[in-house]
Amino acid sequence: LIEDSAESLLAKNKAFNGEDQEGEEENEVAVLRRKMKEMQEETERLEQIQKQVEEMSGGPTGYRDSKDVDKRSIYVGNVDYGSTPEELQSHFQSCGTISRVTILCDKFGHPKGYAYIEFLEEDSVHNAMILNEVLFRGRPLKVSPKRTNIPGIGRGMPFPRYPGYRGGRGMGGFRGRGRGRGFYQPY
Repeated sequence: LIEDSAESLLAKNKAFNGEDQEGEEENEVAVLRRKMKEMQEETERLEQIQKQVEEMSGGPTGYRDSKDVDKRSIYVGNVDYGSTPEELQSHFQSCGTISRVTILCDKFGHPKGYAYIEFLEEDSVHNAMILNEVLFRGRPLKVSPKRTNIPGIGRGMPFPRYPGYRGGRGMGGFRGRGRGRGFYQPY
């Protein structure tokens, strides 16, 4: 497909310039075909490497069972904005072995004031709950088990709040006042 498009581009260029450069075109086409073959070989090598990595890790790269991870993780709220992951790790190290500390930041890179801590064992979550309301950098931490995210909840997905609920202003709901005077005004 790309080889055909390369040849058609060269033919259009030839027609546009009005030149007959058969030898140069053949060289350019040969160069393009060689580059295409190199790219295909590189793609095959990368696919083989990807398969090897997946076989070693036991599944697709980056895939982890989120429910299992959530069972081993805690939410830490009211975290001081100047806190570092290392400080949080040292604060919670008595609870168990920590595999990851994540302090969430906004789009400007400033901390949002909460963090997630992932432990290696589920028992560590219960130990960490003991540190709820304990002072960290002068602020009482809010520690709770991490919730498993349920897709669609809290994202504006309609669900009936009560029988007969249709939601929003759909189907011609009341729009309020101030939509004009009700008669034609040319200017």
